[in-house]
Amino acid sequence: MRKVYLDHSATTPVDPEVASLMMTYYTEKYGNPSSIHSFGQEAKQALEEARRQVADFIGAKSEEIIFTSGGTEADNLAIIGVTKAYQKKGKHLITSAVEHHAVLETLEYLAKNGFDLTILPVDENGRVSVEDVKKAIRPDTIFMSIMHANNEVGTIQPIAEIGRIARERGVIFHVDAVQSLGKIPVNVDAMNVDMLTISSHKIYGPKGVGALYVRKGIRLAPRAHGGGQEKKRRSGTENTPGIIGFGRACELSQERMAEEALRLEKLRDRLLHGITERIDHVKVNGPRGSERLPNNVNVSIQFVEGESLLLSLDMLGIAASSGSACTSGSLDPSHVLLAMGMPHEIAHGSLRFSLGRQNTQEDVDYVLDQLPKIVERLRMMSPLYDQVKQRTLKAL
Repeated sequence: MRKVYLDHSATTPVDPEVASLMMTYYTEKYGNPSSIHSFGQEAKQALEEARRQVADFIGAKSEEIIFTSGGTEADNLAIIGVTKAYQKKGKHLITSAVEHHAVLETLEYLAKNGFDLTILPVDENGRVSVEDVKKAIRPDTIFMSIMHANNEVGTIQPIAEIGRIARERGVIFHVDAVQSLGKIPVNVDAMNVDMLTISSHKIYGPKGVGALYVRKGIRLAPRAHGGGQEKKRRSGTENTPGIIGFGRACELSQERMAEEALRLEKLRDRLLHGITERIDHVKVNGPRGSERLPNNVNVSIQFVEGESLLLSLDMLGIAASSGSACTSGSLDPSHVLLAMGMPHEIAHGSLRFSLGRQNTQEDVDYVLDQLPKIVERLRMMSPLYDQVKQRTLKAL
């Protein structure tokens, strides 16, 4: 059976070159970077080289990179660390309704513990209004977190404009760039950000490794105390092989990004066009063209359940998702689609296809051949779709 993996927003395979490099630091150069002997210093040197590689990819300085266990920890470190350090200045926080749960739930936790949280709405494409940002900022606003690109519908936010406003008003600005890294340019200076979250396993690096960029001068209370690693901001023995793999994955992504983005855009548009042409009652979720990540396709297919679509696709070797991998076990409709104004019954029929390096036009054509058949079969069991057909026939 043909296997087609179209869930790269959930995770990516580790690049063979990255895996090979990591293995050396598991079996041969296995010293603890905090040790003063040659084994430790060899590991320390490689770790700092990886820190430089990560920093270079986002236009930062090496000393501004803190390694974490992934995007969720980096988001938590940014939010809890800053609010704890600046709470005497104010307790008002701002975010958007379409953030990843690692951001939303952490801010909602703070809102239950003495902070005041404003959650900005989005338009029908999942985009935050710059004017809404301006209106939301108050004298006591200390922190704002807006994601660079949405993990479900691929919407790219006007981060540079929002960052400029935040800087003018003295608000610390954090951006979750987990989904955008490696797909579109990410530069902390051009984006006017103070803190930025990134993750390794979304760019063909290992799982369990991420990083938080913290602009020099931003105070950050530590979330873990102990050995004083990562300048006492994130104590604990570093995941040296993982960090080294992350660094190399950043280098490889930087080399390939421009060419790969163009290739993925063509595949994305072919898949989007094919779905809407071959299946009726389909809504494309999110914007078209350059305001969308080059690898993201998200559609709602009416009169079928998303879970049934996913299981049927999987039986044919096609891996997709109905939204965020972190909430795939939930039967609730996507909070992102609901925030975009979509009715529950339509949001339940959503599908996300996210393309990657190994995908080909043949993969896309295979999906376009199989998906309409699946939809037709599932709709035959839908009384709602039968009513729509009857109304259409009467109209004729």
